[in-house]
Amino acid sequence: MKYLLFIFYTAIFAFTLHAQNERQAPAYPLITHDPYFSVWAMNDDITAAPTAHWTGAPNPLVGLITVDGEAYRFLGEEAVSYRDILPASQVGLITETDPGEGWQSVDYATDGAWREAVAPFGNEGEATTTWTSDKIWFRKRFDLASLDFEAPYLKVAHDDDVRAYLNGELLYECERCYTGPDAFEYYRLPQAALDKLRKKDNVLAVHVKDNGGGRWLNAGIVDRIRPATTIAAGRQTALDFTATQTAYTLECGGVDVRLTFTSPLLMDDLDLLSRPVSYVSITTTPNDGAAHDVRVYFGASSLLASNNAGESMVADGGETPSLTYRTVGTQEQPILQKRGDDLRINWGYLYVATPEASGAEQRILSHREAAANFAGGASADDRQTGEHLVVSTVFPQTRITEAKEHLILLGYDDRYSIDYFGDRLRPWWNDDGASSLPEQLESAYTDRASVLDRCTAFDEQLREDGIAAGGEAYAELLEIGYRQAIAAHKLVKSPDGETLFLSKENNSNGSINTVDVTYPSAPLFLAYEPELMKGMLNGIFYYSESGKWGKPFPAHDLGTYPIATGQTYGEDMPVEEAGNVIILTAAIVRAEGDAEYARRHWKSLTQWADYLAEEGLDPANQLSTDDFSGHLARNANLSVKAIVGVSCYAYLAEQLGETGTAEKYDAKAKEMAGEWLKLADAGDHYVLAFGNPDTWSQKYNLVWDKLLQLGLFPQEVYDKELAYYATKNNPYGLPLDNRSDYSKSDWIIWTATLAGSREEFKKFADPVHRFAVETEDRVPMSDWHWTSSGERRGFKARSVVGGYFIKLLADKWAEDAR
Repeated sequence: MKYLLFIFYTAIFAFTLHAQNERQAPAYPLITHDPYFSVWAMNDDITAAPTAHWTGAPNPLVGLITVDGEAYRFLGEEAVSYRDILPASQVGLITETDPGEGWQSVDYATDGAWREAVAPFGNEGEATTTWTSDKIWFRKRFDLASLDFEAPYLKVAHDDDVRAYLNGELLYECERCYTGPDAFEYYRLPQAALDKLRKKDNVLAVHVKDNGGGRWLNAGIVDRIRPATTIAAGRQTALDFTATQTAYTLECGGVDVRLTFTSPLLMDDLDLLSRPVSYVSITTTPNDGAAHDVRVYFGASSLLASNNAGESMVADGGETPSLTYRTVGTQEQPILQKRGDDLRINWGYLYVATPEASGAEQRILSHREAAANFAGGASADDRQTGEHLVVSTVFPQTRITEAKEHLILLGYDDRYSIDYFGDRLRPWWNDDGASSLPEQLESAYTDRASVLDRCTAFDEQLREDGIAAGGEAYAELLEIGYRQAIAAHKLVKSPDGETLFLSKENNSNGSINTVDVTYPSAPLFLAYEPELMKGMLNGIFYYSESGKWGKPFPAHDLGTYPIATGQTYGEDMPVEEAGNVIILTAAIVRAEGDAEYARRHWKSLTQWADYLAEEGLDPANQLSTDDFSGHLARNANLSVKAIVGVSCYAYLAEQLGETGTAEKYDAKAKEMAGEWLKLADAGDHYVLAFGNPDTWSQKYNLVWDKLLQLGLFPQEVYDKELAYYATKNNPYGLPLDNRSDYSKSDWIIWTATLAGSREEFKKFADPVHRFAVETEDRVPMSDWHWTSSGERRGFKARSVVGGYFIKLLADKWAEDAR
């Protein structure tokens, strides 16, 4: 009987560990502070692949342990590195006219339709060579010094459909695929292509078709370099993921390793939020009741401080009253000299610190020798310069009989963060230049116990609130979105002392402070810290009110991250951005219970409200935030935004005591809403575009009518739309509209929030969670995916997942009103 009970409880324990270790997110944030200081695990198993920047570029962290002399890996994997065979971003021949048959072959003779140009090719302002049509063909001839390769790969970034050839042999093709500007992906060259390689006169040929929205092409060929050593991975037995912490448990022989990453992004404390320091806790515990000799290694790659592995790095070190640390950064230090999407920071310095009392030895080593030296018990010479270095931290061997913690603090000093209309802005934590990263590290160490307590309390409260708002699946979506949304921003102060919380439009075009990215991101910040919401609008107001932007509607963006010197997106979104800013200003006033912010910007708000009243009911052919779907005239959902925007202006006027103005614009908004009901009506639903009764779309902009209780649209509008949407729902979500199977997960949650019951909300929200935990695309949460297959259509790591919090925000405001 005792044996049977033992088997029963062992099975229960094994099942619990299995469930705990199952996928909880498409990727896991480890170090998340801003668009540059970013490390993610792209698999459920923390040892399955190198950790990476959100772009997918390697940002390797490696953890090793010897247990009684046997080496195990408990974090990451030796970084994959590449050397160029044919570099990307090179000059080649292009044409935007169909070149006919055989264009991809070596022997094809080009004519006057082809011209020399430098990659990347794409949208104006983003690419080296502007590409404006819907198709492009690219050819590049090259010679090779040698045919001796380890593992050659095609390196390609494209938007959208792509076919790539080498000497006429197909390398890769994909329809409905998108990587984003310079977000390179790698595909192993097939043997048939390798057999055709020769030392002289090879041709890489690529064709890309743009399906709407952005366009992009950049390609090359690289050779993958094998790591210097291979160390067996520990067996992962648990994975715990919360809003601010990601933790793993691994069995390494007779010792369990508990590995916990904490980025304390708590929005009720902006000084803490801005402090660029994460905690890495490595706790070792015997799992068999015996004593064990344990030695722990932690390696942080200099790639965290460089854009690529070929940059020359320099190292240094120092100490605080409680810590010792080593630093690494580029020798060049090109502060704020580059802008773009698929870029990592290559200025400032990475800090790796550990308590002085731990007795840990820190060295700077080559990435090819660091792990091998630890596993082999060697002690390599410390380096001061080199390419692709590793900050190596080795804790002294200890005989353990109980739990023992080894602590690492990772920090980053970017020195200057943003170019704001010619002023170089320091990060919030060092706004006046009086602080230093070593001081921040010391504070983080001293405050650690209280910070961790606050993180745990917040994590528990967020999960509890999420479950109450929409169930377990919804709560898990909030956990997935929390760190991702915050870390897509940088917190600084303007020269006038205003809060600036500037987003990077990750993996779409790299814009800074994009208004129609701010709009979907807003619910998270409205729910927890409206000051950050102001920080997302302050720069846009300044751009207009300073006279730098002279149009009667807000700009789309302030530039390309991290350079905020004026709009770089190629086309305006007049109704979209005017509606966005007015609605969000009303939401700030609702969240704070104070209309002063609106008063400060009343002239701008009035101009934009008048624009919406004049142009918004039946919008002209233009882009909306869903610009990947292309231009659309008479957009019914965009019209809703304009109507809500005018009503929000009336709401603001009322809050400011401007009764006459409030009544005038309230009447105008209700008049527009009445016209909309006639223009959009298609019987059992409302249309995508006026005059097209066979079309439909999600009317996610209606959600603000509900949240702000504007009284514009009758309940039957919500009921009719939701009933119709139920007939269109797919396994991984509700399509955006009738034009395609894809959708935006943030908009799905907004649409679901229109529901009148928890069950109806879950009907639309739960499939988004299903996508998160079942998609094969292992990247930071994508907000653009195919609703039938669960494949990512595009985008990753964007701040718009903050939009998942809209149901929580709706419940919070409803509770406040009671």
